[in-house]
Amino acid sequence: MANMSDISRRHVLQLAGSAALCGGLPIVTVRPAQATPAMLSSAIRNLVGEATVQQGKVKLDIPPLVENGNTVPMTVSVDHPMTETDYVKSIHVFNEKNPQPNIGNFYLTPRAGRAQVATRIRLADSQKVVAIAKLSDGSFWQTSADVIVTLAACTEEVP
Repeated sequence: MANMSDISRRHVLQLAGSAALCGGLPIVTVRPAQATPAMLSSAIRNLVGEATVQQGKVKLDIPPLVENGNTVPMTVSVDHPMTETDYVKSIHVFNEKNPQPNIGNFYLTPRAGRAQVATRIRLADSQKVVAIAKLSDGSFWQTSADVIVTLAACTEEVP
């Protein structure tokens, strides 16, 4: 063991710098490169539980053919009134092949005025996109769209 008087200021600064550098390294987690249809089904089941998901009321406006998967415009609207007692509580968007099956969750109140959200998403490959709306009465409604992507996103290695 070195004597405390033998440790120089420079040595202490080097140790502190090394510790800070090690603390700044990212933690690498291993996950599948793509979601699967089974992961999509599981994510939807986590949302709806045992409830039946009905077709209709939800409109998913997304281009059927996308040149670049890095920025895909998407609008989800629900044909439902937005009154104090009867409204759309949330809109959830899922995908089939991105690294994570859940694209986004949007929570609404009657003060939103209308049940519509618009955003841009990334798509890793040609796949199915599913939009589900939860109404204030506890019912779930859905629609889906198939999107063909010519230049995939979400596949680049991050340094």
